[in-house]
Amino acid sequence: MTQLDARPLAGDSAGGSPDGTRGVRTKGLGGNSVGLMGSAVIGISTVAPVYCLTSTLGSTAGEVGLQMPAVFLAGFLPMLLVAFAYRELNRVMPDCGTSFTWTVKAFGPRVGWMCGWGLVIATIIVLSNLAGVATSFFWLLAGEITGSESIAALDGNKAVHIVTVLILIAAATAISYRGMTATKGVQYALVGLQLLVLGVFIAMALSKAGEFETSLSFSMEWLNPFAVQSFAAFTAGLSLSIFMYWGWDACLTANEETTGSDRTPGRAALIAMVVLVGSYLATGVAAQMAVGSGDKGLGLANPDTSDNVFAALAGPVMGPGLGILLFVAVLASAAASLQTTFIPVARTVLAMSAYEALPPSYARVNPRFKTPGRATVVAGIATGVFYTVMTLVSEHVLIDTIYALGLMICFYYSITAFACAWYFRRELTRSARDLVFKGLFPVVGGLLLAAVFAKTLYDMWDPAYGSGSAVFGVGSVFVIGVGLLLLGVIIMLVMQRRSPAFFRGEILTRDTPSLVVKD
Repeated sequence: MTQLDARPLAGDSAGGSPDGTRGVRTKGLGGNSVGLMGSAVIGISTVAPVYCLTSTLGSTAGEVGLQMPAVFLAGFLPMLLVAFAYRELNRVMPDCGTSFTWTVKAFGPRVGWMCGWGLVIATIIVLSNLAGVATSFFWLLAGEITGSESIAALDGNKAVHIVTVLILIAAATAISYRGMTATKGVQYALVGLQLLVLGVFIAMALSKAGEFETSLSFSMEWLNPFAVQSFAAFTAGLSLSIFMYWGWDACLTANEETTGSDRTPGRAALIAMVVLVGSYLATGVAAQMAVGSGDKGLGLANPDTSDNVFAALAGPVMGPGLGILLFVAVLASAAASLQTTFIPVARTVLAMSAYEALPPSYARVNPRFKTPGRATVVAGIATGVFYTVMTLVSEHVLIDTIYALGLMICFYYSITAFACAWYFRRELTRSARDLVFKGLFPVVGGLLLAAVFAKTLYDMWDPAYGSGSAVFGVGSVFVIGVGLLLLGVIIMLVMQRRSPAFFRGEILTRDTPSLVVKD
């Protein structure tokens, strides 16, 4: 017989807040489904390192030139500091709502709701881009295998491209609906394949350094962020770099389904971050040594190839035989991430619904698969609609939505970091550890991301930001980013009328007793 017991979760003892309660509710998800390694794989898979590299290597090089590796390091720093905030919050509140739940308890329902919205809409944006990149590489790979240029060119047919994207989204939605354990072995294989092929590319790129007209010799100046030509260029590159690390927090949104939910997800997130920064630095340095970061020929910043670098470099760097492996790796990266990226959006929506911040129907968990079925399906539909509309509106949708995504990421990560310091404010003087990990690191990480958010918001008003397209004279990146945040405000106001108890602070507060399952 299973019943609900209102009491603190494990880990909520002396290390918690003075009230001793955290407001964590059970939601019916399948517990103990994922271990440390599986959780780290979820984080790496959601980030999709090979997909991120092919999508943003060129754009980042175009913004900061040879300082691209330095910007990768600069983007890693705030992410690492915020990861400590997530770890500390998860230790006392292992709730699948993560940023939403934590910021509600720290700052109240409205700030928490918008933080949750930032996470949801960021995930929808990246899901659409994942499907778009997977589609492009699917047709490119089909063309390589068949030797038919006409098949490879099908990706340029807008109708074929959109239909293929929608099919991939539908397939990923169906897989995610069945739960995380359904494809655990496949995820291990796909992540392993990505990292293996990336290692081969790095080795071959280093061996080809000096063979191309644009090849360069390595310089330590590449690791100097102060050598970037302007602060605007630096923040633009940093926004792209931050996007490249986004997704590690999927480890945390799966916390209610993870063995040792209060500690394992935080450790997994840190493991994923270390793997990612190592991969990005090695790839960035090797690619620059091989082909340079200029805008001519094979240069990474060439506008004709910058939105899909590996498609241009596969043959020249790895040869026609091994080059196909790079196509396979990008397709595998995007496909794997397309499935795991449903984890944060579906579970955040589930938590928001469980705490009455969204309609109650989204709190339904499939009794067989123990997954947020309705939330997963709605996320899939929203992703398909978003990608279709944006593709029909703008030819530069991939680049502009990635730039807008950086804004969303800075928005909800920074709020979560500040929430950590505020939530634990009474504990910061207990020990040096509490001061550093619950206060100093989160605040510094939050300030860095907030600064990037503010500067990016200012810069993106200019139509030259991103792809260079504009809407009524305003940069399309600004329109996409700010428009989506304002849409969140409108939906929040609607929900405030439908669910006044949550917005009055009656459902989830710092003092709300936890609800856990007791067998």
